[in-house]
Amino acid sequence: MSAVAGETLTELKPKSRRTLLMWIVPALILLAGLGYWLISGDSVSTDNAAVKQDIVSVSAQVNGPVVDVAVKNGVQVKRGDVLFRIDPAPYQVALEQAQAMLAAARLQTTQLRTQAAGTGADITGAEANLAIKRNSLSRQSALLKRGFTTRADYEDALNEVRTAETELADARARSANAGAALAPGEQPSIAQAQAAVDKAKLDLSRTIIRAPMDGTIANADKLQVGQMAVIGLGMLSLVHDSNAWVEANFKEKDVGRMVPGQIAEIEIDAYPGAKFRGHVESLGAGTGSEFAIIPAQNANGNWVKVTQRVPVRIAFDGKPSRPMIAGLSSTVTVKLDN
Repeated sequence: MSAVAGETLTELKPKSRRTLLMWIVPALILLAGLGYWLISGDSVSTDNAAVKQDIVSVSAQVNGPVVDVAVKNGVQVKRGDVLFRIDPAPYQVALEQAQAMLAAARLQTTQLRTQAAGTGADITGAEANLAIKRNSLSRQSALLKRGFTTRADYEDALNEVRTAETELADARARSANAGAALAPGEQPSIAQAQAAVDKAKLDLSRTIIRAPMDGTIANADKLQVGQMAVIGLGMLSLVHDSNAWVEANFKEKDVGRMVPGQIAEIEIDAYPGAKFRGHVESLGAGTGSEFAIIPAQNANGNWVKVTQRVPVRIAFDGKPSRPMIAGLSSTVTVKLDN
């Protein structure tokens, strides 16, 4: 009997172990799921995130060949530093031509003013001459009545008066025309010429391209001496590396309890093990698909619901301890209950 009992106990032991394992494994999975639910319920995370920085494409504001390049990729520059120069010779010539036009306009204005002053003297002389001729006509008229002059002399005196009156009218007309050519304030011709000078000076100053902000030079490897600069065509890029943030694209169901100011934890793939503290700065005004070049058209019979993602701007708290590079992949965790 004892031998049979021993064999029975031996047979039962593996079955008990299997039964125990059947209960332990689901229990562990349940406990792990419960723990994950309890831990993750107060936060949401996404690895659809990347470091962003302000990037400015620097272009020329005047056309011309590049004669000097003062920067290279990776160089730190300050606002106002020279980046490159365009050949200034054509714009120097244009400035000299504009200055010559301004001098000509000023000379013409001086001549008009002198002419206007001269017409005033002409009027005075014409008025004096008319007075003399009228006095002579009066004497001839008196002598004609007394018979001491001829009718021909009287008519000559009358014609001289009429001629003097015509000369006075002409002098007054010339004075009016000269006055009309002079504007009350600055002469339009001078203003126009001055504007041309100002534009020429501006164009000349724009042959020196300066940094619009502090940052790091990028995409400058193709900028070479002799290259033609064209207005509006980007010649190099300037990265504002002191103002970095993370753009995290969270699923739409994760942003319901998300508000600006919540604590965020940032992990950068380029720096394994390093964690950066930040906070939610703002939530996007629309999902990523709404700002796509070709938005999705859901008004059809083949519509399939796709989980949308909302861009959330995450700001670093203070200056990051590691250098931030635009485009670095990131993982962001936002603490919802804080």
